[in-house]
Amino acid sequence: MSFQLAVCAEMVFRDLPLVDRVTRIHELGFAAEIWSWHDKDLPALAATGATFTSMTGYLHGDLIDPSTCDDVVRTAELSIAAAQTLGVTRLNLHTAELVDGQAARPRQRSSGAMWVTAMRTLGRIGELGAAAGVTFCVENLNTLVDHPGVPLARAKDTLALVEGVGHPNVRMMLDLYHAQIGEGNLIELVRRCGDAIGEIQVADVPGRCEPGTGEINYPAVATALRDIGYTGTIGLEAWAAGAGTAGSEAALAAFGAAFAPA
Repeated sequence: MSFQLAVCAEMVFRDLPLVDRVTRIHELGFAAEIWSWHDKDLPALAATGATFTSMTGYLHGDLIDPSTCDDVVRTAELSIAAAQTLGVTRLNLHTAELVDGQAARPRQRSSGAMWVTAMRTLGRIGELGAAAGVTFCVENLNTLVDHPGVPLARAKDTLALVEGVGHPNVRMMLDLYHAQIGEGNLIELVRRCGDAIGEIQVADVPGRCEPGTGEINYPAVATALRDIGYTGTIGLEAWAAGAGTAGSEAALAAFGAAFAPA
């Protein structure tokens, strides 16, 4: 059983322009992923011939806030249109807007109203996805190291949102780097999330570099994913531990080895 392996072009081959990074990722046999789309030359990226598996699915707004959730829906529509240029069918969401990785409007507590608003907003976005043939994935984040002030960010929260909405075009972007920092118990988490998973994202802890540089046993995680029948995309959203082109190539090789076919 094999997975589709993708690499976030924002984080590797950083000495190259983005189009050249995507080209190199493609040449090495991986699909590519990007974060934001509004600041990129999408036709040039499409011309690389790479397969793109995901990108950010909104520009502004918080899923959990009645005063800004309409902005999430509005910019999700714009993201669908942009995704067509790259053939992307999986669009990433967060429960709150991020600016340079930080919560645009930090909150230290969650409320029942946040849950209700997030589920209603995700239901609306799911309908957009169904009409366009794309899936929106809600990514879990850690609030201890990288994203303080983001409510409903833990994997158990994003799973509850996805299951509460119950829409086939709303799934989880299960980020195991974030989950290890915030929750741990990754193999049981994978088993619990099961069919709610739209994509898996990986990096090691600490350092957010490629598998094998930290404490996570990713070959064991790969076995757990096969055991639940997961055959979807696994995305490397990690910095290369080594410098330059050689470091990025080594990172992709380590990633491929961790999730090689059984």
